[in-house]
Amino acid sequence: MPRFTTRPQLRGDFGMVASTHWLASATGMSVLERGGNAFDAAVAAGFTLQVVEPHLNGPGGEVPVIFQAAGGPPRVLCGQGVAPAAATLEAFAGMDRVPGSGVLAATVPGSFDAWMLLLRDHGTMTVRDVLDHAIGLAERGYPVLDRISAAIAALEPVFTRHWTGSAAVYLPHGRVPAVGTRLRNPALAAAYRRIVTEAESGGGGREARIDAARRSWSQGFVAESVAAFLTTPVPSAEGEPQRGLLTSQDMADWSASYEDPANVPYGAYTVHKTGPWGQGPSMLQQLRLAEALGTSGEGADFVHRVTEAAKLAFADREAWYGDPDFTDVPLKDLLSAGYAADRAALVDDARASLETRPGAVAGRTPFTPPLYLSGEAPADRTTGEPTVRRGDTCHVDVVDAHGNMVSATPSGGWLTSSPVIPALGFPLGTRAQMFWLDPASPNSLEPGKRPRTTLSPTLVTREDGQAVLAIGTPGGDQQDQWTFTALLRILNGVEDLQEALDAPMFHTNAFPSSFHPRETIPGDLVVEPGLGEETIAELRRRGHRVQLSAPWSLGRLAAVARDPETGELRAAADARGAQGYAAGR
Repeated sequence: MPRFTTRPQLRGDFGMVASTHWLASATGMSVLERGGNAFDAAVAAGFTLQVVEPHLNGPGGEVPVIFQAAGGPPRVLCGQGVAPAAATLEAFAGMDRVPGSGVLAATVPGSFDAWMLLLRDHGTMTVRDVLDHAIGLAERGYPVLDRISAAIAALEPVFTRHWTGSAAVYLPHGRVPAVGTRLRNPALAAAYRRIVTEAESGGGGREARIDAARRSWSQGFVAESVAAFLTTPVPSAEGEPQRGLLTSQDMADWSASYEDPANVPYGAYTVHKTGPWGQGPSMLQQLRLAEALGTSGEGADFVHRVTEAAKLAFADREAWYGDPDFTDVPLKDLLSAGYAADRAALVDDARASLETRPGAVAGRTPFTPPLYLSGEAPADRTTGEPTVRRGDTCHVDVVDAHGNMVSATPSGGWLTSSPVIPALGFPLGTRAQMFWLDPASPNSLEPGKRPRTTLSPTLVTREDGQAVLAIGTPGGDQQDQWTFTALLRILNGVEDLQEALDAPMFHTNAFPSSFHPRETIPGDLVVEPGLGEETIAELRRRGHRVQLSAPWSLGRLAAVARDPETGELRAAADARGAQGYAAGR
């Protein structure tokens, strides 16, 4: 008998879009219907997400993209901006952690240039085409979701006292917008309209106009507005003046770039992730551990082994991962089958580990970060990721009839973490909070360095190299736990994508959080009740410190798939959060 699913898996042969918001999925599908390809659709959906999920991402944030153009190899597009030239350890003297909010944690905004580079090199449409939906929604307004209203309500005292630019956008008529009302952002709409005008006024072909738009952002009025905003001190959430480190020169000096993905084989498939400037390789380590442990199926054994593998992989994340342009990451060793076998031997099937256990690699001693236990850090409405339980970010996957496939996880520039720049209608990102201030860390703060992020899209190819699956979720540190659980189900035979996404989710926080205040909860295991009372009781018996979440509360997954033999396309989106949808035909 088929398992219950919240929605049907979509099937067709024209095109599929799955994302964390129905308006982004509708935007992507509209672009496909107008003759665009998967890249055009992903870019347009990405810009729409900036408008309709402002509590989870924005133009001041970043985006990693994994994609495959039909007939080409899988590639990664890095839209993660770097630390400013002035962001030295000395600039944070007297602090033990980079603040999670305000302007001190700003890195170069990376998403705009990344989306435009993807459009130029792999899309077919114009700057106007891909910004049209986002501009319209910002001008006319978009429906306020309950979590947008709640996020604004939590920050209302900060907005009214200190962040007046944020109040102008998010407290229309001086009050928190009610759920179901429409919220506008005319300043953002005007900024994007100006970019379109400047791109089209320069003449030249499609590619030249896209490059003109990129210059408007990084060398033109956008960079100038950012610099002007940071010329004088900007108040923190507590009203303390902070002088931002980001400059217009930092923005002019940076651009998005392509690179090869990290990958490992799993059965007849190969799973592709970003390099170790993201947490993506932790999923690849989990896949290796799953092979070594024989992890499959459901029940307490499945949850226990997946959780214990995650603890080991994420301990290695803190010990070894960082921007490979700055630090020697022993990725080949970390992803080897031999290393996984050694690490798998540490897993006790009868008992949960309460320790953080990074591995020694190639005779090198792992970095061990400071242990901040839960509850030790002072409370701050604005710090860290905005919605820890359900996911701090957005996701979009697209596939078209030609076999082009895209997986992207836009994030950063949240309305909750930094004040809106009045001239632009959006805040800067705070991704530098993910750096450590210990020079011994591979993820130590350095000028021009990428912070080791949590953003982690996934692409899967089969033995002949053709892409068959794109999948991902919001969720900070949980991204490569929730996605891994769904992916393991799919690769082990669950053919219905919606069934794989709807199955009960779980994750652990038994390692240092990537977000301020960087806390650790030893032995932690958060589970949905759908796992069943018997499974949950057995996990507790094995020593897991189980936290029972609300039903349907963990993750907001999206996925698209393609069968290269038949050309059939499939898609699904998580019902959790009541806003993610797939569209296609």
